[in-house]
Amino acid sequence: MRVVGIDLAGSPKRRTGYCLFAGGRVETRVLYTDTDILRALYEDNPEIVAVDAPLSLPFGRCCLLEECSCRGKAHLRACDKTLLSMKIHFFPITLGPMRLLTTRGMKLAESLAKRGIRTIEVYPGAAQDLWGIPRKQKDVEGLRTGLEGVGLCSISKGLSHDELDAISCALVGKDVLEGKGLAVGIPQEGLMFLPAVENQV
Repeated sequence: MRVVGIDLAGSPKRRTGYCLFAGGRVETRVLYTDTDILRALYEDNPEIVAVDAPLSLPFGRCCLLEECSCRGKAHLRACDKTLLSMKIHFFPITLGPMRLLTTRGMKLAESLAKRGIRTIEVYPGAAQDLWGIPRKQKDVEGLRTGLEGVGLCSISKGLSHDELDAISCALVGKDVLEGKGLAVGIPQEGLMFLPAVENQV
């Protein structure tokens, strides 16, 4: 099993966390440019890539441009509304910097699709809430030790929060490969995958 998790930044000037989960071991690094991210993916040749970034637009939206007539038509997708119903905090994709992240995520997914690499949307904050472990904003070390329990693997101390979120993404991708992940949303609009835990919806 080879799974890559990516905590994608909205800008190539900011850190993107990257994790390869293979053979029960995690390898992480920090990347920046789209070129570096794609090079790493092509070299690692994963079975699935789990990305922390919106990979689709709400029904009724053709883009996220401020000047477009579609601007006021929709702000949430069905998967986003499911998170709301679960009382999981997130930033809507039409909010400020999220527009850059969404555009970058969709471009990355398109590039991977051309290479036949399966790409799914995940949200580490939601996964961490469902696992019952702290998010990075509350306790980075608690997040690291919590992920060790979830993934049953050793995770080095001193990793950045970007890398820890990338590990979270990879663990959700592992669940999906094993047929245990939960897809929320509408396929025609865009699915988000959550980890396999009991009583999640």
